[in-house]
Amino acid sequence: MRIVVTTPTGTVGSRLLRLLVQAGLHPVALLRDPATLPPDLAGLVEPVVADQTDADAVVGATLGADRLYWVNPPAPPGTDPLAHQGACAAVVAEAVRRNGIGATVLQSSGGAELRRGAGDIDGLAATEQALDATGAPVLHLRCGYFMSNLLMSADEIAGGTLSTPWPLDHPLPWVAAADIAAVAAVRLLGPVWSGRLVQAVHGPADLTFDDAAAVLTGTLGHPVRAAHLPRDGFRSMLAGLGMTAPEIDAVAGMAEGLSAPGYVPEQRRDAVSTTPTTLRAWAAEHLHPAPA
Repeated sequence: MRIVVTTPTGTVGSRLLRLLVQAGLHPVALLRDPATLPPDLAGLVEPVVADQTDADAVVGATLGADRLYWVNPPAPPGTDPLAHQGACAAVVAEAVRRNGIGATVLQSSGGAELRRGAGDIDGLAATEQALDATGAPVLHLRCGYFMSNLLMSADEIAGGTLSTPWPLDHPLPWVAAADIAAVAAVRLLGPVWSGRLVQAVHGPADLTFDDAAAVLTGTLGHPVRAAHLPRDGFRSMLAGLGMTAPEIDAVAGMAEGLSAPGYVPEQRRDAVSTTPTTLRAWAAEHLHPAPA
């Protein structure tokens, strides 16, 4: 079976690539720079250089593919994230059509069902729609809030604060990237399905940021307090980092859209969407506890 994995050095893709290798496959790693692949995977994967906004390159890279794992890569700094994702959506749809790819798994997000009003997630919604229009078998993995987002706040957490634009009492499904990779591997290696499917990946529990701070406090051995960043203050902070207006809308719009009154996720938590890695276990592995 020929499986193509995009963003194979990302938090999900890197784990998925190893799972496919361990399953006895020789997956294709579609990426910009083969030198970024871990040395121990040399000879076990097939690196193919392609820009995911280049239709000819992606069509060539996915020629003969039985399965495809597609992740929209981050937009280059200073560009419009939604326009970038729109370009990626058009490319993956063309590759699926022209190559007759047997099944595609898209790394999407909760909130994509809104189609509009959820910042960067709107780009995933557009990608879902582009793939749906191909009529080919496609599975949209609607992932929850990545635990790995906390790595961007590691220094702040070490200092005792976890700042967020999300309301502190708003519950979110927190999920580990490794669990997303495991679900993706099972679907890619399993029997093909018909038409369009949606599957949520929700982690083991819905947590507010107050809950998350309490977990981090108990795990890291020092107090961690959640602090809310008001809408205007958060947007001003992003502007101070040099982000453009479209970039600010993409980042800030996620929390603004998904915490709006009346929003209820389309996929509810159940046995299919619940994955095992707890925030406590993830934090113990990836964040630094206080010195003894």
